[in-house]
Amino acid sequence: MKKPLYLLFLMIFSCQNQVSKEDLSKLNGYWEIEKVVFPDGTTKEYKSSGTVEYFELKNLKGFRKKVQPKFDGTYDTSNDAEFFVVIEKERRFHITYKNELSEWSETLVSLDKASFSVMNEEGVRYDYKRFESINLDAN
Repeated sequence: MKKPLYLLFLMIFSCQNQVSKEDLSKLNGYWEIEKVVFPDGTTKEYKSSGTVEYFELKNLKGFRKKVQPKFDGTYDTSNDAEFFVVIEKERRFHITYKNELSEWSETLVSLDKASFSVMNEEGVRYDYKRFESINLDAN
């Protein structure tokens, strides 16, 4: 049952913003989760979070890691990162993660300089917006 729902959501969103190979560089940078949309239509909004996601992509390979913004405009981070590759399949771009414990994929639904969305294999869509840091350093 999960596969048909996933395919239905992909078909619905395929009529929206198509992501091109040239758009992929826009994924680089800091992002914060805005909302999650579940297959049944329910939505979870995120007003604010203590962490943001940092993405770095080059030559269709990259990583993402959680970082914590600080008030001086810098970030606290760890060495933990999730490595991924971007694969084009059926005119769609899929971000595929693999580590020693699991493997999963998310389909890029939309991507521009201010926002992006991905959908996982269960049909859950994650909407992100570009993170804007607030620098309270009084130098």
